Amino acid sequence: MTNMAQMQEQRLDALRLTRSGAPKLPSNPFFGVGPITDATADEVDSRLRRIAFDAWIEKTYRKYDDKGNDIGGFTTAEISRSMHRGYPADKILTDMMRAIHRYFGFPKSNRMAVGLGGGHSGYTVCVQHLLNANDASQHVYVDTPKPESDPSKAAGFFRQSWATQLIEMQRFAEKGCESRIHFAASEGVIPTAAELSEFGVSIFVGVGHETTGANAYTSREVRELLSWIDGDPENRHAVFDATSMLGAMPWEPELVAAVMAKCCLFMPFQKAIGGVSGYFVASFTPHALALIEKNQQNPAWAIPRQLKIAPPIDPRQPLSAKRSVDAGPFYDAAEDRMLGGVINTYSALAFAETTFGLLQSEARVGSVVELNRRSAANRKVIDEWIQSHPLLSLTVTNPERRGAAVTLLKVNDDGITDPEIHARIIARSKQLLGYEGITHPNGEHEPGLDAARYVNAFPGTPGDYRAWVGGIREPEDIIALLENLQYAYLRAKVVVLEEEMAKSGVIFEAPVKEEGAVRKDDPTRAYAVLIADLVGLRFNAAGQPDHSEIKTYVEEKGGIFHLGPLGDRSALEKGRIHFFYQPNLSTVAEILPLTDKGQYDALIAAATFIPKASVFPFGGVRIGAGTGNMGSASWGGGNGEGGSAPLMNTPGINSRATAQMAMKAILRGVPDLPVDALHRMVAEGDFDTGRQLKDFPTAKLEGRKIAILGYGNIGREVAKLAKAFGMTVAIYAREHHRRWIEAEGFDYAASPVAAASGAHVLSVHIGLGRLDSATGIYSNAGTVDVKVLGAMHDGAVLVNYDRGEVVDAIALDQALSSGKIAHAAIDADLFKDATTGSLSGPMLPYLPLEKRHKGRLELLPHAAADTDHPSRVTGAKQAVDQIFDVIQFKSVTNLKGDLPEGYVSAGARAPVGIGRVTKRAFAEVGGKRELLEELRTTSENVAAILGALSAVSDADHRGRITERYNGLLVESVDRQRALLDQLGLYGPAEE
Repeated sequence: MTNMAQMQEQRLDALRLTRSGAPKLPSNPFFGVGPITDATADEVDSRLRRIAFDAWIEKTYRKYDDKGNDIGGFTTAEISRSMHRGYPADKILTDMMRAIHRYFGFPKSNRMAVGLGGGHSGYTVCVQHLLNANDASQHVYVDTPKPESDPSKAAGFFRQSWATQLIEMQRFAEKGCESRIHFAASEGVIPTAAELSEFGVSIFVGVGHETTGANAYTSREVRELLSWIDGDPENRHAVFDATSMLGAMPWEPELVAAVMAKCCLFMPFQKAIGGVSGYFVASFTPHALALIEKNQQNPAWAIPRQLKIAPPIDPRQPLSAKRSVDAGPFYDAAEDRMLGGVINTYSALAFAETTFGLLQSEARVGSVVELNRRSAANRKVIDEWIQSHPLLSLTVTNPERRGAAVTLLKVNDDGITDPEIHARIIARSKQLLGYEGITHPNGEHEPGLDAARYVNAFPGTPGDYRAWVGGIREPEDIIALLENLQYAYLRAKVVVLEEEMAKSGVIFEAPVKEEGAVRKDDPTRAYAVLIADLVGLRFNAAGQPDHSEIKTYVEEKGGIFHLGPLGDRSALEKGRIHFFYQPNLSTVAEILPLTDKGQYDALIAAATFIPKASVFPFGGVRIGAGTGNMGSASWGGGNGEGGSAPLMNTPGINSRATAQMAMKAILRGVPDLPVDALHRMVAEGDFDTGRQLKDFPTAKLEGRKIAILGYGNIGREVAKLAKAFGMTVAIYAREHHRRWIEAEGFDYAASPVAAASGAHVLSVHIGLGRLDSATGIYSNAGTVDVKVLGAMHDGAVLVNYDRGEVVDAIALDQALSSGKIAHAAIDADLFKDATTGSLSGPMLPYLPLEKRHKGRLELLPHAAADTDHPSRVTGAKQAVDQIFDVIQFKSVTNLKGDLPEGYVSAGARAPVGIGRVTKRAFAEVGGKRELLEELRTTSENVAAILGALSAVSDADHRGRITERYNGLLVESVDRQRALLDQLGLYGPAEE
């Protein structure tokens, strides 16, 4: 690529390949860990894992007094404060060694050492213990090319660096001879058993599988190595850097087991888990331990004291005492104990983190056999993806030799021939893969994907990206990683090419970004909206319902408010939304001539019934929750199923008003104190408290059971009020609501009868349900029947401020007659024909009951939800917002039923504290920084105090905590709850 035209062609091609946007993200962006990881997906997940770790520490490591009494658990803070010796540090170390030994399947005959040192230094220490320059017969084979040889140039810095240490050990030892070291002709190749024997090798050192981890040994090679060991097991030893082998051995299980038993395996375990590096574990066969013991009697070089795994038996004689592996930092699985400790002091917390991480990984992934299987499967996933994506290729060309833990990829881009430009693109792509992002020369910024952190290839290796993809990963995460690597490279290529062209003065114009959502309405037409109900329930000076608040609101949003019907549409101002206020429309005869031809684009209604033949091409909003009256076929009727326009509602607007009216109805029947009679007697001076009060006993609501049918906005508000009165609350709802009902401290009932069993009060809030178009019957009609009423406590109260049809009026008549129901309150629609005077509506079946049960049946004309002016105004304002969004942006809030083609859902919206906690409400919390910080502080206070209280068993200690922190706890809990309510985070979650 030498000229501007070629660069522009390459840029346009990369833009074309990425025009569909970034691919799906992996669940975990960190790809630089070993076979065990905490697998935390994000900042929240990592905090939850830390909390889980703290709880596990407190549960696992307990404090005991000298009588053996459990007096509480250790905290992570205590363990991290230099607890290096004694209990619980010794137990923590033993637990870790036991867990590693067990999970990875090391045989009990092999001891496992723990020592200081990370990857290179730790592995060198392990190998040092096996080598002895004083033994002229000892020959070593290393499966990586000799440093500074031509084959080693592709090995990278780390392998050459490690191999150099072996040479220097021999070169500077008094009796050393570097010719005793045999290096491989190429990376990661194990010679045949015959070849190893021919070389006179007694120690095989496997580092070719590491450090890139992209290589693997073939089954044939491993069998040859094991055959060579079996030829003279006392004098032939193999030691592997197994950082990328454990849990990623793509061989049959019996071959894996043989390697674990017959070879020495090293791993910097804490580093490989992703925590603090600084120590390693290594398993040694009995024959290898015997060799170490022998080497210590005639050492060829000094190993630093803190790195020794064969320390002096007598610590008072550090130089002259006999050295023995029996006193070393080994875990003996046969005896299940540590033979010694780590030869240096540092926090035991790192060991505990390892054990916890291993147990968590085992619970998530399964056994090490399953981990190996998953690793091999992921290797196959990568092979198959690479075959169909030529931009990326694997550096290891032989599929059988490709590692199952780590993949090493390189980019094959014929359009980029300059190595310097290629390197810049790779570097920029890693910025985009991480969180930094990339910025174009014109200032346009592409935020970081946070898709793949730490995908750096080791220096000198022939690859561009290195990532850990073993069995800890799900296959879909592997594919997501590869697709993000490809996408990031192409986007970075665009930026680097633009930088090159900018040197010649070529700057590409940054795309104009729309502020906010993109408008989709037509500026050349006027839109008309019918408001067919009252938008205010307060009267103005003229004695008419006041609509001024909504008029002002519409005008502030840029709309135009008209009193009366739509006239000449052509006279309306273009590019504006016009609202026509006609609250007195009532009958089909009045509504249909105005709406049958789509004269109005959209509708706002409350209780007015809208006929099927009315046409509203842009949809409608019902002020309130139920939409049974919204019969227009434009949205498929009251269920909102089918149709070309969206049906919406404003749930929760009148929930509190309805719930409070329901409680008022309950309080009129329970407690049954004759307030009117007592008032009259007191006012007339005809009452003696000391003598007559006993004649007027009453009972409180506290302790009584209320059954609530339905867990919608109103049902939940009634439940909250009843709980405030001290009532026991049982709620019937669908099973998937159970977790939220119980989370709020209410009892869940699986059926209406179960909820009503023994209840003193029944309040109904389930709605009509779905309309069966064939029968014309709603699914919830008659839910409160003989069985439900019969299950209640004698003399109970029934409140139906829902829909009249949900209660079987005949069953209620019988319950009132028998005394099963002492008082009932019904709120249902009642319509009267202005011409004939005939009555209709769901209240009709209740009217005869009122005559038979005088004073015990209270009837309201569906007024409970419409007695609150602020609620109606709030609902109308929200409906206006929804109409603007639908017309201007094709965005639907509070969708009821189906989402028509061409529209997008904006989720749900309700007043703060009403209904479900939506994702929108959750997201908005992030912008309220001061409240969020205060909530975090109070929550952390609560968690710290309760965590300490649960960790302590000693009564006196608990008393000290209670005395010291009672005020802070209660204050924090109270403030926490208030903030949750204020931020709209309390209640069931949006599903």
